[in-house]
Amino acid sequence: MTVMRFDPFRDFDRLTEQLFGGARGMRTMPMEAYRRGDQLFIHLDLPGVNPDDVDLTLERNVISIRAERRSPRQEGDQVLIDERPQGSFSRQLYLGDNLAVDQLNASYEMGVLTLRIPVAEQAKPRRVQISAQPSQPQPVGASTPGKTR
Repeated sequence: MTVMRFDPFRDFDRLTEQLFGGARGMRTMPMEAYRRGDQLFIHLDLPGVNPDDVDLTLERNVISIRAERRSPRQEGDQVLIDERPQGSFSRQLYLGDNLAVDQLNASYEMGVLTLRIPVAEQAKPRRVQISAQPSQPQPVGASTPGKTR
């Protein structure tokens, strides 16, 4: 199964956060991916994100996920602690040709976005029939055609 993560700014964000002491947390979505039978499952954690604020697009074999978490604060609120990540989050997944991406199914429950993608028919293991041709036994000492003794 081919699933590759691609986030060119992840290391840069992590370094910036360490240098400037940012405690706002992650800027990407934690992910888990596994294959069960003929299905690939991908789970992305989006706690506190409204399902209407999740945008999922598929272009060829690239899945793009964008989500936004808004702060529940209102104007005039006095902030005492602010450690929860807010704002926009995005992630791209590059999928191999061995998946039937046109049959992708997405669901969202309890802050987890679940993608289910079937394995393409041409990528499934198949049994290959072996044809057996009966061999003709050669008598011992028989001459090969065209040769004389």
